[in-house]
Amino acid sequence: MKDPKDVEAFYKRLRDELEESTSWPSPYLYKFIVPTDADKVAAIEKNFDNTGAVIQKKTSSGGKYTSVSIEVNMASPEAVIEKYKAISTIEGVISL
Repeated sequence: MKDPKDVEAFYKRLRDELEESTSWPSPYLYKFIVPTDADKVAAIEKNFDNTGAVIQKKTSSGGKYTSVSIEVNMASPEAVIEKYKAISTIEGVISL
């Protein structure tokens, strides 16, 4: 587990960068890598149900991992971070 202080510092820095670089609402591209497991991929997708998200999946050449790219319009930096936090509860997911 990561130190909660480090995690909060990361999200604060991300929020600041998103506020400075983007006018909101705006499209945002999420990228995740997850061990190839239909349940885990479905759990990621479920977090974006009814959002109009465009989801692309690609399995690695060895079949061990799946990359999931999700482009969706987000209302604010806080909304972006809320999704990252929700996805972080899925075991084995790496956010890029």
